[in-house]
Amino acid sequence: VQLVESGGGSVQTGESLKLSCKIIGSTSSSCGMGWYRQAPGHARELISNIRSDGTTVYGGSVNGRFTISRDKAQNTLSLQMNSLQIEDTGVYTCAAESRTFTSGGYICEYKYWGQGTQVTVSS
Repeated sequence: VQLVESGGGSVQTGESLKLSCKIIGSTSSSCGMGWYRQAPGHARELISNIRSDGTTVYGGSVNGRFTISRDKAQNTLSLQMNSLQIEDTGVYTCAAESRTFTSGGYICEYKYWGQGTQVTVSS
């Protein structure tokens, strides 16, 4: 599985960007995908994910401003980012879960990562 992001760039506060992640190969239909962000000087954090049933989850810092979506027909994952703030600056990476089988069944874990795309927000 390969994940290829696009759509990053430099914008001013209050503007919008849409990130896309092209999925090359087959991902598990039982698992989900997500977007991570690594801000300068900070650890990478999961800011949004979409589960296999379409349920979406957002971190507190992006809730209400960002929207994650997945187009299974086009094999893409997207992140619409509105009202961007300086604190949103960072490298954004899409990730896909895959099943890890256990004695009790399986769990989903992030195993596939894109190369990341830079988003820079300035005043």
